[in-house]
Amino acid sequence: MTKKPLWKPSASRVEGHPMTRFMRAASQATGRPFEDYAALHRWSTTEREAFWSLIWDHVGIVGEKGETALLEGATMRQDRFFPGARLNFAENLLARTGPDDALVFRGEDRVSCRWSWDELRATVSRLQQAFRAEGIVAGDRVAAMMPNLPETVAVMLAATSLGAVFSSCSPDFGERGVLDRFGQIEPKLLIACDGYFYASREVDIADKLAAISAKLAPRKTIVVPYLGDGAKAASGAHHGVLLADFLAAYAPAELVFERLPFDHPLYIMFSSGTTGVPKCIVHGAGGTLLQQRKEHLLHCGNEEASRVFYFTTCGWMMWNWLVAALGGGSTLLLYDGSPFHPHKTIVFDYVAAERATFFGTSAKYIDSARKFGLKPMESHDLSSVRTITSTGSPLSPEGFAYVYSDVKADVHLASISGGTDILACFVLGIPTQPVYEGEIQGPGLGMAVDVFDTDGRPVRGEKGDLVCTKAFPSMPIEFWNDPGGTRYTSAYFESFPGVWAHGDFAEWTERGGMIIHGRSDATLNPQGVRIGTAEIYNIVEQFEEVIEAICIGQAWDGDVRVVLFVRLAAGHDLTDDLVKRLKDAIRTGASPRHVPAKVLAVTDIPRTKSGKITELAVREVVEGRPVKNKEALANPEALAEFEGRSELSA
Repeated sequence: MTKKPLWKPSASRVEGHPMTRFMRAASQATGRPFEDYAALHRWSTTEREAFWSLIWDHVGIVGEKGETALLEGATMRQDRFFPGARLNFAENLLARTGPDDALVFRGEDRVSCRWSWDELRATVSRLQQAFRAEGIVAGDRVAAMMPNLPETVAVMLAATSLGAVFSSCSPDFGERGVLDRFGQIEPKLLIACDGYFYASREVDIADKLAAISAKLAPRKTIVVPYLGDGAKAASGAHHGVLLADFLAAYAPAELVFERLPFDHPLYIMFSSGTTGVPKCIVHGAGGTLLQQRKEHLLHCGNEEASRVFYFTTCGWMMWNWLVAALGGGSTLLLYDGSPFHPHKTIVFDYVAAERATFFGTSAKYIDSARKFGLKPMESHDLSSVRTITSTGSPLSPEGFAYVYSDVKADVHLASISGGTDILACFVLGIPTQPVYEGEIQGPGLGMAVDVFDTDGRPVRGEKGDLVCTKAFPSMPIEFWNDPGGTRYTSAYFESFPGVWAHGDFAEWTERGGMIIHGRSDATLNPQGVRIGTAEIYNIVEQFEEVIEAICIGQAWDGDVRVVLFVRLAAGHDLTDDLVKRLKDAIRTGASPRHVPAKVLAVTDIPRTKSGKITELAVREVVEGRPVKNKEALANPEALAEFEGRSELSA
């Protein structure tokens, strides 16, 4: 049976959307009609130089474009975008002046503030001067262990205005986790808070900061007061100084922007790192800017009047994605802390009060809101919200249905997928097309996305590996300390030589949309059949008895058997009846091969700092192998429940 769409954009919405305006600009530039998104996408991937050149002009990149938009090499890795361009990332993000909101902040119900565009520019100016006085120049690293504060945005802009390379993590990282990341890149400046709030609790990090800064030994450790006055944290840190004292000698002045080559390093991002020390992924300024501006404007509709919210921390790439909305003149609505404290609706309260036009979150948040029984459609005025995006893990069909039944009926719901490796999306929302339950709408403009079988052949209507067959601007420029690029090549080009393999298990739909079935490295292979874990979660987590689940393949009797762990809601036990109902639902809703051989209860499920459950770490523990970097986990103690389970030895 053909699916009915959950939502269709109105004719007036399509007509006025930036995507439609770009389609007209592309038609005018090429002299050919583009009747639909599919035609526009084909052009964007077959005539890449013309496409990316037009994107540069259309989104209003500030800088020197150069004569060539794409210099093709012998391989995907050797393609070079805008080889003659010079630009500055911060110059492009500081798009406006004036008294209107640039940044609005709320830290649970404890702290709130707002900065105008003029206030943001003034703070960036003072930081820029202070950084220059500390000897910071292009290529130096500036690291931040910070909450999602306005000051974090300002530090990033000041650092990148000078061509310094910025890297961040959230303050809940443990000492080893921070050192495993920042220790590799040797930052000259470390910016940190004195503590943070989470779930209505105060967490002081002064002692942790003292230990971390002593080992990193930066020129200065700059402390931003958040929990208190910051004095204790500053006095104990290596060359510690309070932010106010660091800036005291500098009044706001004219900003100076160092224009540098397109591929000049901008950010250093880190892999989740649960199987070893995190990879340091170096992203270039031009590619990051171009991709993120394309996605904000064309795919998300974020422009000057927009008010953009994304629930994220500074340890997740969605923070780096979010801040790029400044480049279109949008207001950023920043939030830090628990999304459900001190009450379950605090995020919806904030979004409604600040008249957000764009609401970004995770699939896990949507599922949790559904299980809490939240019905913001009845309790909140969300009339300003035009787009909701979900990422972090696949959004279940039930999550799609919940948004339209209980959050908002007339909204563009876009499940999106990309990652730290590209600081952008491979597949995401297409605002001129209908939304179907359980499907990502399609590939992003300029992204030659496909699904390959294990032999490297494109497949339709069956599951395979998500790949990209042509270069795109936000490919990493390198890995840190990777001479010869061997780790880079191994990470992305080993599975299918010459083709980017992203590590997602995916499937095209009959409408040209996509379903992500989980990570390829977490794919289950019972009887040699590849199964995505998301297919099991989508069924199991609909049970009111189950809060969440994690599934692995355990080597058993010369094959692989499926083992399902469930975290149960209060007042429920894992009875034989519940196990039978779970297995029956999986058999009916997925297939007999999906049915777990074992179903076991746990009280917690390990997840990374960005909130993603980590099947790989659980599999290593179950198989009796060490988890090489537990510091990458937010709750490493949860692994103890999976170790030495007698049920798994029979």
